[in-house]
Amino acid sequence: MAKNLLTTSSLSVRTKLLHQTGVSLYNTSHGFHEEEVKKKLQQFPGGSIDLQKEDSGIGILTLNNPSKMNAFSGVMMLQLLEKVIELENWTEGKGLIVRGAKNTFSSGSDLNAVKSLGTPEDGMALCMFMQNTLTRFMRLPLISVALIQGWALGGGAEFTTACDFRLMTADSEIRFVHKEMGIIPSWGGATRLVEIIGSRQALKVLSGALKLDSKKALNIGMVEEVLQSSDETECLGEAQEWLKQFIRGPPEVIRALKRSVSSGKELCLEEALQTEKDLVGTVWGGPANKEAIARKGKFNK
Repeated sequence: MAKNLLTTSSLSVRTKLLHQTGVSLYNTSHGFHEEEVKKKLQQFPGGSIDLQKEDSGIGILTLNNPSKMNAFSGVMMLQLLEKVIELENWTEGKGLIVRGAKNTFSSGSDLNAVKSLGTPEDGMALCMFMQNTLTRFMRLPLISVALIQGWALGGGAEFTTACDFRLMTADSEIRFVHKEMGIIPSWGGATRLVEIIGSRQALKVLSGALKLDSKKALNIGMVEEVLQSSDETECLGEAQEWLKQFIRGPPEVIRALKRSVSSGKELCLEEALQTEKDLVGTVWGGPANKEAIARKGKFNK
């Protein structure tokens, strides 16, 4: 009994966040009042976040505001949170592709909203709202891919870092333009960028506001592959085929694998091992495990 109490009390806040679906980084104890932020964001309409869930277990999340290069309006930020919540509850899901409408990923935040939310207090509130949303997105038990066509600028570049993988078309470009706007990344992009390409490369990319074309992004490890086609429909098909190789199998296994990797990335060794142990309990002796054993094979080549 004492040992169990000790184990429970030793769980860190981050461990609890990873174990609980729908828990955000910031709340009222941090001075963050979500409903107040939502009321402000509701004042800036335009565009939409569209979600298509396919029978294959792949979701397609589309940033849809082409008249402004798919810039995030306030309403789109709110809709992104709604879609993340929907994906948290999609138990049949295994993978997710994020793309922009009309051959452009996203140019970041809509300047109309940025200009109107000009105080440091507004900036901090928006920062906490989007960090909450994108951290929940990052922790989804889905293997996610950013399909980058055209430009991914500012907040758009930050969103790509919340995905597990990134694919680019040959003529696309990623650029963290924040320094030229007199700010730094505020959606968690700098922190995640360090995880992806290392601190030295991240410092170059951010401080130089470097233009990462597909060749340069591939060379520094920012993206996994450069797709053959730049056509909107064809490159989506390529991205789906690329993702399918990683989501073969039952949803409960793929989702447990993603959760275990998320824990290994965010937690200390002991806590990550405990989380992995808990996840093993959800699949060991389950239907997929029993079926595999019945086939008398440990793995398929």
